[in-house]
Amino acid sequence: MKHTLSVLVEDESGVLSRISSLFARRGFNIESLAVGPAEQGGVSRITMTVPGDDRVIEQLTKQLYKLVNVLKVQDITEIPCVERELMLLKVNATSSNRAEVVELAHIFRARVVDVAEDSLTLEVVGDPGKMVAIVQVLQKFGLREIARTGKISLTRESGVNTELLKSLEVKV
Repeated sequence: MKHTLSVLVEDESGVLSRISSLFARRGFNIESLAVGPAEQGGVSRITMTVPGDDRVIEQLTKQLYKLVNVLKVQDITEIPCVERELMLLKVNATSSNRAEVVELAHIFRARVVDVAEDSLTLEVVGDPGKMVAIVQVLQKFGLREIARTGKISLTRESGVNTELLKSLEVKV
């Protein structure tokens, strides 16, 4: 199972290196990683997606707390969250299929950010499932390059679980 960890750290040089070294020493992979300033000055939020069962994540959490600059570690996998990711996607787009590529991009609320003679570069923002879906749809045109940020997440103060609501919509 993939877990999403939200880690607050002091904004000091070498913190990210120490965290990634901790994972490497224990043979764990970080599938996605996003780091940026948090709401408080001098503090950064690291959002990472890590494969493992509950026991593994509990051990990693304990190890993370042993690092000096780590302030808070939270497994937000089962907590209602707002999740977003950014992807830039370069797609083959000739004059014969450009309109279809643009139409599909529009369906996914992607923006065209660069136009070349034989390609388009799209900017897509959304949940990780949306990223997978647009890649699958545009695959038939030929994908030249993909660059993705890691997933970023914040817990929902409202407590509304949108995944639960989506599953209820399907049943109706």
